[in-house]
Amino acid sequence: MRTFAWLKGHGTENDFVILPDPDGTVHGALDASFVAALCDRRRGIGADGVLRAVRATDADAEWFMDYRNADGSIAEMCGNGVRVFARYLADAGLVDPSRPVPVATRDGIKVVTYAPDGTIAADMGTPRLLGESKVVAEGVARTARHVDVGNPHAVAFVGELDEAGTLLAEPEYDASVYPEGVNIEFVARRGPRHVAMRVHERGAGETRSCGTGAVAAALASASADGADPVRDGEVTYRVDVPGGTLRVTWRADGHAVLAGPALIIARGDLTWLG
Repeated sequence: MRTFAWLKGHGTENDFVILPDPDGTVHGALDASFVAALCDRRRGIGADGVLRAVRATDADAEWFMDYRNADGSIAEMCGNGVRVFARYLADAGLVDPSRPVPVATRDGIKVVTYAPDGTIAADMGTPRLLGESKVVAEGVARTARHVDVGNPHAVAFVGELDEAGTLLAEPEYDASVYPEGVNIEFVARRGPRHVAMRVHERGAGETRSCGTGAVAAALASASADGADPVRDGEVTYRVDVPGGTLRVTWRADGHAVLAGPALIIARGDLTWLG
């Protein structure tokens, strides 16, 4: 039997269980099978992943986001997750939301800022636009752009989002390019600097949103459009996901900033009997 405080939050319906752990006592019980059971939508609370809030060992940040995928595997980074994590920190009075807040992650420090309208923006660092790869969804092969946002992404353009199929099975990909798996975005254009996407996240399946995926989709789209933030100034793309809308700004210094809503919707104490 395990007892924890917990919260539930989401960013554009990409949902997470948050486990406050300021003294580090939860970590020993957070094995992969427990995380998977906790995220299960029939036998657990249900979520796309778990965010453990623990004090950071990095001198540049007070809090570390220990992120686990829904299957219990450890992930480097989660764009919606870090914004939901930031919402928790502010609501709990653990940070001052009037100032930028650094959050430590496995992909380094991410600085979040809080806007008066309730949205939260996260500086995602400098993503890398890499070469092309291939993905296969339900028997259809497509060329994809490889984008590194601290975690791996393959961005495939489609005419309409339903062309990706059901996404019930994990799309196939080149394991030599993505040895640790990959998040795959299917992206359709909606207008100037406006795209929509569906995503199959490694370790979670299709989700309602993916923050790092939105960054990957925006940068792949901007590159295909010939946009240049050094030449043109900041380049902002609207990215529609099934759970809402995100905005990605590609700055002249190469950094990408992800902005959108982040909400805490429930909290309680959990006595796990599973």
